[in-house]
Amino acid sequence: MKSIGVNEILYLNGNFGRRYPAGIKRPPLGVIVQNRPNRQKMNKFITVLLLTLYSTFVVGQTVATKKQEVSKPFVLGEIIELQSKVLSEKRTLNIYLPEGYNPNDTIKYPIIYLLDGSADEDFIHIVGLVQYNSFEWINIVPKSIVVGIATVDRRRDFTFPTTIETDKKTFPTAGHSDKFITFIETELQPYIETKYKTNQSKTIIGQSLGGLLETEILLKKPTLFTKYIIVSPSLWWDNGSLLNQNAEILNEIFKQQTEIYIGVGKEGLTPTEIPRVMEVDANLLADKMKATKSKYVKVFFDYLPQEDHSTIMHQAVLNAFKQINLTTKQE
Repeated sequence: MKSIGVNEILYLNGNFGRRYPAGIKRPPLGVIVQNRPNRQKMNKFITVLLLTLYSTFVVGQTVATKKQEVSKPFVLGEIIELQSKVLSEKRTLNIYLPEGYNPNDTIKYPIIYLLDGSADEDFIHIVGLVQYNSFEWINIVPKSIVVGIATVDRRRDFTFPTTIETDKKTFPTAGHSDKFITFIETELQPYIETKYKTNQSKTIIGQSLGGLLETEILLKKPTLFTKYIIVSPSLWWDNGSLLNQNAEILNEIFKQQTEIYIGVGKEGLTPTEIPRVMEVDANLLADKMKATKSKYVKVFFDYLPQEDHSTIMHQAVLNAFKQINLTTKQE
């Protein structure tokens, strides 16, 4: 007969029985003795197996889910660092190209230059206005290229020299807008017009000190741009001296098609020793420009009483897009 192990169950003569080592009492006949040690091992084995299968299933599902998820950056535009010889520094430019822009086709686009054009300044929300209003079913703004000029030192770049002694002491770097304007004219615009497909429509947008710089360009070098969107200009600088500036654009001989939007909110007194009111200064600028003898200049004044100096930018630019024609080309 086959050798039988101590813990093996026997089936003899129709009865269950078990062979036990010496010294261990045999159970009564007919009683089934379970192999408890092996049963416990089997239960542990099954439990471990089930846990292993479950873990494998869960991990497999996680891997499958990850394979289905594709994450990539949301790209709004290009970032360029332009070395300026005029300013002796690198300037960061944020560039938005319209949908469908193709360097190999013949389509040319208007250019919108944005002061304070960093990603954490006005670039993103202004690009949103341009993109949304250029949808075919809205068609307020033509598809355009936006050039955001990131800020380095607003007081330095956006202001001309002041005669106010307290401002000289408070803002020691101020008064170098002439260099920044030269940078725009001799370096920035030629670079953009060479690298991208642009037409003759050139718009500049700025607020506060940016609006002051725009006004200076408008009065001193008006042909640098064809559209000026001037928002809450800080004309209080140097006690409003810019408002007394004589300008080529005011003469009959000025023949460039130029549109000017001036927007101001309910902004109140200026931060100056001699009190000025921003709404009044903006009105004075609008009246000055409307007095031009040139038939090629159009001026739009917009008072936004629901907005203040902090909130006006977005709404004013939207209003400007509705009033000026960005497609007009230089004649």
